[in-house]
Amino acid sequence: MFLDRVKITIKAGNGGNGAVSFYRSKLTMNGGPDGGDGGKGGSIIFVADEGMNTLYSFSFKKKFVATDGLKGDKKHKKGADGNDVLIKVPCGTVILDAESEKVVADLVENGQKFVALRGGAGGHGNEYFKTSTRQAPRFSQTGEVVKEKQVILELKSIADVGLVGYPNVGKSTLLSVISNATPKIANYHFTTIYPNLGMVAYKGNSFVAADIPGLIEGASEGVGLGHYFLKHVERVRVIVHLVDISGSEGRNPVEDYFSINSELEKYSPKLATVPQVVALTKTDLLTQDELEDKIKDFESKTKVKAIPICSIIHEGVDELLGKVWQVLEKTPKPAPIDVELTDFDTRDKQSFEIVKIDEETYEVKGGLVDNMIRGIVLSDPTSFAYFQNALKKFGIIQKLLDSGMKDGDTVVIKDISFTYEQ
Repeated sequence: MFLDRVKITIKAGNGGNGAVSFYRSKLTMNGGPDGGDGGKGGSIIFVADEGMNTLYSFSFKKKFVATDGLKGDKKHKKGADGNDVLIKVPCGTVILDAESEKVVADLVENGQKFVALRGGAGGHGNEYFKTSTRQAPRFSQTGEVVKEKQVILELKSIADVGLVGYPNVGKSTLLSVISNATPKIANYHFTTIYPNLGMVAYKGNSFVAADIPGLIEGASEGVGLGHYFLKHVERVRVIVHLVDISGSEGRNPVEDYFSINSELEKYSPKLATVPQVVALTKTDLLTQDELEDKIKDFESKTKVKAIPICSIIHEGVDELLGKVWQVLEKTPKPAPIDVELTDFDTRDKQSFEIVKIDEETYEVKGGLVDNMIRGIVLSDPTSFAYFQNALKKFGIIQKLLDSGMKDGDTVVIKDISFTYEQ
């Protein structure tokens, strides 16, 4: 089964909690804090693998979760980091944020990696909070908790040459002749229901060719199979446009040529600029005189020089490959898709806002306070004092006062609430 678009869920590991511990030995009963930091959570990493050509494996597993970091320990021991999860995808896979459908990565080269979600930071142990005035902190910091995300994986085939044309014009037959591919071939429409890729060898050189499922009029607007697979021709450097010169399907070759080009341009104006080599197929169905007349008519109306071929007996195939290689040598590989800077894995630890709930209650929201409360233990006076100092240090208290907070008013931050007293 071929699968070229799938939505999956990913989640990096949470950070491990910091430890609360004090040094103890036979000679030292009341040593200083020695609680170690928690380990970092595992990350989610995508890797392009040239050994894959479909997203079919994601039919069975659609959720990937990295392991959490472990808790810190006494004697300054840091908790073990969580294990990263490596997700292999075919070369040519584009990763999109499922919520916004913005492209966050384009994995083109074999071995190329993308860290989609970084593991949560480990929390600091109580040793971190020791100061000259706070010599025995009895609190630590919890590990960073990270959210799960959904991404869309979309495969855009990596091929140098794309074979396009109406159904049943001989694309699969040509691919089977010029490459190591073994596509299904039969004399009916839409034999090809997914792109077939094959490696073509030509005079000591090689390139990848893809047989794109047949296009029809209206394909760019979702008619037939064409629209679904047009994305697979986006990256090709040369288009081999196959036209049935015999008209065996009851269509006009000239109209077919212009119709397919129109669909390509409607789907992506960029495709209209990709160099084309035109091959006229099914020449064996015509007499020599009929063939010459039809070629002359086609070239005069399209203003293109076409190459007549009969794939089954290899007639014209070498000439076609020579022309394709000549164009390929002059055409650079397309650049990866431009990736906009997004907030896909940006973690806000700076902003906050004040919301007035009622005349006597104020709520503080934002990434700054979310990160700040990770180390708060309300039952511990030293911990709460640390929290209050942080509120002053980052200007939160002043912002509350500017918003109208008075002595005796209540401040709510997440599940923490306290009464403000000057």
